[in-house]
Amino acid sequence: MSEKPTRTFPLLPMLGHTKGKRSPVTCALKCDNACSGEVCNTSSNSYFRDIASAAMSRRAALGLGAAGALAVVFGGNLATAGQAEAAAGGGLSAAATAGLKDSKLSFTPIKPVDYTVDAFIVPEGFTWRPVIRWGDPLFNDSPEFDLENQSAAAQARQFGYNNDYTDILPVPGSKDRRALLFTNHEYTNENIMFPASLPAGEARAIGRAGHGLSVVELERKNTNAPWNYVKGAPLNRRYLTDTVYELTGPAAGTDLVKTIEDPSGRKIKGTLGNCSGGTTPWGTILSGEENFNGYFVSAGTSDTDKRYGITSKPTARQWELDEPRFDTRNAGYANETNRFGWIVEVDPFDPTSTPKKHSAMGRFKHEGANVIVAESGHVVAYMGDDERFDYLYKFVSKDTYRPGTTAGDRRHNMTLLSEGNLYVAKFAGNSPLAEITGTGVLPSDGAFDGSGEWLPLVVDGASAVPGMTVAEVLVYTRLAADKVGPTKMDRCEDVQPSLHSGKVYVACTNNSDRGKPGKEGATEVNPRTQNRDGHIVEITENGGQASTKFNWTLLLVAGDPAKNGSAYFSGFPADKVSPISCPDNVAFDSVGNLWISTDGAPSTIGYNDGLFKVTLEGPERGKVEQFLAVPRDAETCGPVIHDEERTVFVSVQHPGEEGTFAEPHSYFPDYVPAGATPKPGQVRAPRPSVVQVYRQA
Repeated sequence: MSEKPTRTFPLLPMLGHTKGKRSPVTCALKCDNACSGEVCNTSSNSYFRDIASAAMSRRAALGLGAAGALAVVFGGNLATAGQAEAAAGGGLSAAATAGLKDSKLSFTPIKPVDYTVDAFIVPEGFTWRPVIRWGDPLFNDSPEFDLENQSAAAQARQFGYNNDYTDILPVPGSKDRRALLFTNHEYTNENIMFPASLPAGEARAIGRAGHGLSVVELERKNTNAPWNYVKGAPLNRRYLTDTVYELTGPAAGTDLVKTIEDPSGRKIKGTLGNCSGGTTPWGTILSGEENFNGYFVSAGTSDTDKRYGITSKPTARQWELDEPRFDTRNAGYANETNRFGWIVEVDPFDPTSTPKKHSAMGRFKHEGANVIVAESGHVVAYMGDDERFDYLYKFVSKDTYRPGTTAGDRRHNMTLLSEGNLYVAKFAGNSPLAEITGTGVLPSDGAFDGSGEWLPLVVDGASAVPGMTVAEVLVYTRLAADKVGPTKMDRCEDVQPSLHSGKVYVACTNNSDRGKPGKEGATEVNPRTQNRDGHIVEITENGGQASTKFNWTLLLVAGDPAKNGSAYFSGFPADKVSPISCPDNVAFDSVGNLWISTDGAPSTIGYNDGLFKVTLEGPERGKVEQFLAVPRDAETCGPVIHDEERTVFVSVQHPGEEGTFAEPHSYFPDYVPAGATPKPGQVRAPRPSVVQVYRQA
């Protein structure tokens, strides 16, 4: 029987946006209703009230000795040869020892933008233009984007949907006139993508083709000119749901990851729910598989299913109707979900290479991973599990980084994430707990700080979790972590270290469940109940980047100071900052300032999401300044800060997501006026895009 045409999927009710709450459509498509569901974290971990705090002073917590200094950070920029050499020899690089200085990217902060405004707002003196948009053709045989006549075959040859993590890597020898753009395509908004005439089966197929990853070549006339993407360039590539990935590390080839389609347990089709990521010293890209659970149907009865949020209900996109692997109740597919939730590594410079999934780095809802090289030469990766009351992780490679530039050095470095030690974080506080209960009262000394330790899960090739093998720890990392007693956090999203200071910044986006009946209340490192605005944790490793001890402080407790008395900005006057809510991705500029992109501000403080600069050192530490705002219903993702060129890039994800195809909420980025004839390539509909912001000539 043929399927009836439908505007969207029958499981997605078409409800409009209500201020303070996302619609069921958005929640179903983005994260499988994670906020209304219940991920079964039943661990009885020790919380701060049960932990004896190490007596670390705030002054000591903010210091960083040479033994703990980083050599290289690659959250958004490739290392220079000098930085790599510093990594091999220990100590800070020349760039880091130069310290903070004024950035060339000076601007006057913009005012907050009301959540109903459909506009991309930048500071005075700047302008913007899209680098690439959903549906733009990538290959010589790619069709032009046709909103009314989409197909899965066309989408597979075009730029995908909902770009998230983004980086721009210079092509060697091009004199800064060629670059590679990498981006994830996290998920699809079927409710605004398709016309009513499109059959549901074709809509599902287009949605699958809109997922994955893209690599796109860019070019420009000179370093002062904006970038343009190059259709048909030799390095352009789409990674789709049928692209084969190699599973590496201790879990590869074990019975936990074998299926009827892959009895070897080493070849996985596709990557799903890819959110943030990082760039490695050897020029590869890391991508985190986050909300993969929403793509699968299972029995929903096992402890593993419950802990990872996989249920027996039909999925929002219903891919299980087309491919049996998405229903793990089908014979031979019981382990299919175990093949997702990993860190993916891609070589953007080799379009023939096989991407990898690294089991040694653990399986959970990875927001991303950011790699640094410690003074010992070991590679260290920081990772957040984006779930309420879940954990912060660290991976330390078994082998050391080779700073050389030969092909052999690069091949060696591309094995570093396949074997190593895995840890989970436990925090202790210095401030009396009684002073930070309720909705978030500042401690008596005006600062949140404390100490912590990295609890081992896998060390030297052996499991550190009683009753679990190494493979079990890595495949069921959440359950393994529950057993060792780490700290439950407020949705750790992006985690990045700073080249200039060696400190690590953790974006805790929010947790509206904190303090609800039966749920943990405020703690030193998560100091607010019903934490709708989120906060940023600053970590200083104690005794080297690969150490198992650290100190911490809170950089900021987000919110609109005019409406929220518990907002905190490291002592900087709250009436002199830009309101900020729901920190998501973080990045650094060349002089060490922190940049934060947000996801969720419309539903918390009533403003569109945006990108913010935060000063980290000196008398203005904690000063937040808004640089840009994205359009209505959109999220700010993947910031790339090229401040020396006075240029910023962001991925604008799901503009107008609360609307419908027939009644859009946004017309970003083309903004074709009603009644006007679109120019070639333009459409009068919202299109996720990578945008560059630069100084006007």
